Amino acid sequence: MADSASADSVVGGEPAVAGSSVAGSSVAGAMGRGVLRPDLAAGRFDLIRSAPSGPLARFVDYYWIVRWDLRGQPPYEQTILPHPNVNLVFEASGAGIYGVDRSLFARRLSGQGKALGVRFRAGCFRPFWGAPVSQLSDRVIPATRVFGPLAEKTRQAIMLAETDDHMTSHAESLLFSALPEPDPAAEQTASLVALITSDSSLRRVDQLASACGLSVRGLQRMFADQVGDAPGPAARRGLAGGWRRAGRLGDAGS
Repeated sequence: MADSASADSVVGGEPAVAGSSVAGSSVAGAMGRGVLRPDLAAGRFDLIRSAPSGPLARFVDYYWIVRWDLRGQPPYEQTILPHPNVNLVFEASGAGIYGVDRSLFARRLSGQGKALGVRFRAGCFRPFWGAPVSQLSDRVIPATRVFGPLAEKTRQAIMLAETDDHMTSHAESLLFSALPEPDPAAEQTASLVALITSDSSLRRVDQLASACGLSVRGLQRMFADQVGDAPGPAARRGLAGGWRRAGRLGDAGS
């Protein structure tokens, strides 16, 4: 992710208030869950997010935009605690689909650049992908695999756009061009992930299965198909604000 120098995408972190910049903030939580050393990060790059419009809200959690200018400064490495969400990222080096990452990862920023990301609701990239999302876990694939040649044209337009609104408008046009039919299974998965993120009492897989009326095996299949990860780790990561913090969620009966 770079315009004038090499860098990688900042993917998976959860920015702060929608539509607002968090650059220069001294508040530890301003960057949102997932961005480690947020006070230091806020001095290295600007990070905002904005909400999707209309029918896209069924599939998209939010858009995030990162801008940085480190010319004359050493490169900066940002460590990220991922979330159980697929991201579509547009940057100078290309447009890629980032599957659910199941470990801590770091991204290096240098020079001057920007990137736009589309963070999909947990489980809600499945209708676009048309196959088990577990196929994308710990992987990055070209966006053209899903959106065709228009993905590259969109990337070029986003890189040339001068405002955040124009950047997100180009991304939305691409998503609308491939908008799938509503998927009840994806919606159920997104609601369940939201539930286990907000309810710290749900600490076992059998509890999660009971909460959504599925068997443990059925819940595990649903998460592999829709989220790209097992329900235990996904729940633990949501509750802790990161992957495998405080260990894995216990299996059924544990």
